[in-house]
Amino acid sequence: MIKIFKTFGGYVEIPKIEKGCWINVTAPNTSEIQRLKDDFKLPDDVIRDILDTDERPRVEFDDDWTLIIMRIPVENQNNGVPFYTIPLGIFIRNGFTLTISLQNNEILPSERPSPFREQYQQITDNYNFILRLFVRSGSMYLRYLKHINQQTTAIEQDLEKSIKNRELNKLLKMEKCLVYFITSIKANEIVLAKLRNAKKITTEINEDLLEDAIIENKQALEMAQIYSDIQSGMMDAFASVISNNLNVVMKQLTIVSILLMIPTLIASFFGMNVPNLFENSPGAFWLIVLVSMSLSLMGVIFLRKRHWF
Repeated sequence: MIKIFKTFGGYVEIPKIEKGCWINVTAPNTSEIQRLKDDFKLPDDVIRDILDTDERPRVEFDDDWTLIIMRIPVENQNNGVPFYTIPLGIFIRNGFTLTISLQNNEILPSERPSPFREQYQQITDNYNFILRLFVRSGSMYLRYLKHINQQTTAIEQDLEKSIKNRELNKLLKMEKCLVYFITSIKANEIVLAKLRNAKKITTEINEDLLEDAIIENKQALEMAQIYSDIQSGMMDAFASVISNNLNVVMKQLTIVSILLMIPTLIASFFGMNVPNLFENSPGAFWLIVLVSMSLSLMGVIFLRKRHWF
């Protein structure tokens, strides 16, 4: 999907390119990619890099264009890892600024692409627009980290009673999310540092906005690292908990087997095809049952006193 807006605010959509316009591209198909090459003169390698899910964040300056790639968090609707990151490319050329992302996201949603609509103001400077994207990205990282923490808490409660690996697998997926986040946030931090020191940026950068972007990014990184450290220790602890829960179950089953062995043993003795004391007694069956139950009850009392169950 390709949408062209008069300014970075995304308030007014226009049919063709104008000077100072913003072009937002989300999940482009083959024809749209060809249009990017023909109409907007994007180099083929730039498009290929931005649409690569594993592309690292970076800043690249050329004679007549600038490319900035950052990684943003997205939510996964499938049953795999609930959150991961994708590249968001910002291509700046004289006359327009173009953003490309692999899929719809909450940083630049296709149905309401302006991340600043709540501020009711026009954004005219492309580099300050990029800094606002970094601020928005940091906020989304923090929001998703809270979701991860909430899901982890729910998994912990299930793990306390679990004897299977299903909950551990869920916890492992949460840890994968944190690894993706930490790697991407660190790379975004390097891009912010390069933007601050870039000599080819001629427009005046809003220092307060840059500081906000760095603070949001740093806070997201610290939270992700804290959650990751907690989960690493939690994985080891709950692996022991699952093993201990399984041992408790096996212990209970063993005790039940021992208690059932007592009446089975007595019934086996009196069920042999040999003469015994009660072979001609009419009440022998009930006597044997009573003795079996009494011995089993004595076994239960003995085990209870030893606190074995």
